[in-house]
Amino acid sequence: MNIRIVARRLLFFVLVVWAASTIVFFIPRLSPRNAIRERFGELARTGGFSPADVEKLIASMQQQFGLDKPLLEQYWQYLGNILRMDFGYSLSRYPMTVTDVIAQSLPWTIGLLLVTTVISFVLGTILGAVAAWPKAPGWLRSTATPFILLTGVPPVIMGILLLFFIGFRLKWLPLGGAYSVGIVPTWSWSFFIDLMEHQILPALSLILGSVGGWVLSMRGMGITIQGEDYVNFAEHKGLTGRRIFRDYYLRNALLPQVTGLALALGTVVTSAVVVEGLFGLPGIGTALNLAIRANDFPVIYGIVLFITIAIALLMTLLEFVYPLLDPRIRAN
Repeated sequence: MNIRIVARRLLFFVLVVWAASTIVFFIPRLSPRNAIRERFGELARTGGFSPADVEKLIASMQQQFGLDKPLLEQYWQYLGNILRMDFGYSLSRYPMTVTDVIAQSLPWTIGLLLVTTVISFVLGTILGAVAAWPKAPGWLRSTATPFILLTGVPPVIMGILLLFFIGFRLKWLPLGGAYSVGIVPTWSWSFFIDLMEHQILPALSLILGSVGGWVLSMRGMGITIQGEDYVNFAEHKGLTGRRIFRDYYLRNALLPQVTGLALALGTVVTSAVVVEGLFGLPGIGTALNLAIRANDFPVIYGIVLFITIAIALLMTLLEFVYPLLDPRIRAN
């Protein structure tokens, strides 16, 4: 991969981030609603503030957020803040910044998303390849069937079912939360075990809801590759079935899976955010739900923009990984 290709893909990443940032900036300003006025109007109704004090507070906050400046000046200042990863202040947690809110929630989302995505992708790819391989034992090929049947169940619905049957009826696992109430987070085995028990149901919701899709796509590619000339040639050379499966069959069928992973990143992240809110995990999803309930628009826009940038970055990284799997496209 030469420098020109790297520069072109990095430029595309910058354009995607710029377009997303511009959309996030202008769409809220097309609405006649004033986020700061609505937020402090609620505080005035519940806290007994006088209208004059509220107006002074709103004027001060608009100056703090730069909303008293011309729109074009706000836009350039906004782009400069994006380059510094500065999304402004949170209205509901002021003086806490949006970056601080994201930083507190991000480790939980990364932990859940990274583990479930890797397990779903690897498990679905292996099961799909085995299901299409004619020389695999029949019992092993049939193991993919239950996961295929679960393909049409969204992760959120899967999470509700797991909560009801496993958490509520059978009481095998906790119903939600990051860890048990009353436990102080420490570097100990007892806390680690309690933490893992609370992550099982959210992880299963994402894994069971997505493995079937990887199984189907890998199975379809495996069936297509079986008739290719290089697979037939490898069989006529007398190579072992294990080597044919690994070097000729699995590796070539894996290429579209990587492309599918890049295209599915948006759905995977969205599902993880929704599942976090369902199970009450202190991740990006819960922070987004709390911001929506509190009309904390800077946090909402910051999280949406951060997720967009993260997905664009992951897709760009996968574009650099793809030529390592398929040398034929290194010069494209």
